[in-house]
Amino acid sequence: MTETGIGQAPARDRRRFPGISSRAYEHPADRSALVALRKLTGFDTVLKALSALLPERSLRLLFLSDSVRVSDAQFPHLYAMLRDACYILDLEKVPQMYVQQEPKPNAMCIGLDEPIIVVTTGLVELLDEEEMRAVVGHEVGHALSGHSVYRTILLFLTNLALKVAWIPLGNMAIMALVTALREWFRKSELSADRAGLLVGQDVQASMRGLMKIAGGNHLHEMNVDAFLAQAEEYESSGDLRDSVLKILNVLPRTHPFTTVRAAELKKWSENRDFQRIMDGHYPRREDDKDTSVTDSFRQSASHYADSVRTSKDPLMKLVGDIAGGAGDLGGKLRDRFTGAGTGSGSGSGSGSAEGKDDRGATGRG
Repeated sequence: MTETGIGQAPARDRRRFPGISSRAYEHPADRSALVALRKLTGFDTVLKALSALLPERSLRLLFLSDSVRVSDAQFPHLYAMLRDACYILDLEKVPQMYVQQEPKPNAMCIGLDEPIIVVTTGLVELLDEEEMRAVVGHEVGHALSGHSVYRTILLFLTNLALKVAWIPLGNMAIMALVTALREWFRKSELSADRAGLLVGQDVQASMRGLMKIAGGNHLHEMNVDAFLAQAEEYESSGDLRDSVLKILNVLPRTHPFTTVRAAELKKWSENRDFQRIMDGHYPRREDDKDTSVTDSFRQSASHYADSVRTSKDPLMKLVGDIAGGAGDLGGKLRDRFTGAGTGSGSGSGSGSAEGKDDRGATGRG
């Protein structure tokens, strides 16, 4: 197999997904934004213009000169995992991958023209083979989705915000954009976690990897179920003050908290959508051009509405209660101003029944 093609089966028997679209595993919020950008006329032209401004060439030269490029000759086990992940997700061109000397466990996928995957020595030394396979699949998922483009832009804007910090309005405008990109990127991390599971096809390995990133290489001292219980406690405990603190804590981050990522991935692994993908039923890349932006945003909005409705977080529960109360109030006001349910006779009775049906339908939706 060459660096530009797929031609070798995985090392062990894992399901492959020919022609899979990244829409299959993307978080609804991530998917809606990506679909909109792919449909946006002139976006490619903007990216080409940005590529001249962003320090992408500098980054490539930096990694080439000061890191170790993964290949058959260097870190061959990582290279095998990389080709394996590209084979499973049917990514035609294998991205370049580098190992960087850095004790903190980390990995990233950056680049506008062609994605580059970088993993740190801290991560390589921390994870076992199957845990690392999920991480490599995570980064290949970023590449397939095109997340590397937005990651690169985020890095550029973050650096720019530091340089113009002395300009009040300019800094505020850039930081507002950075904050929005960070929220988007946090959702893209959940998408890539799912891609990692599709590659590794071992949910326990994915859970262990996230747990090790949080607590280090002390697996005999940790427990996956107890780790997931932390996520449950994080979401449901405390009062409104804690809810506000959670928001403030996560705003500067590009990644969701590790326990939250583990809980989200576990939930998706038990979802019918995951099983359908494993059974070979998934969106195809060839149909990406026909994807409706409106439908994607509707799915995203529906997901957020469901999240608010089912959340155990005190603030989200309050928002849900207020929304539910507002819905009842709106129905009563509508009845009052339209006369539904207030008159007598068959006409009024019919109007009242229609009003009840409308409210019933809204409640079920």
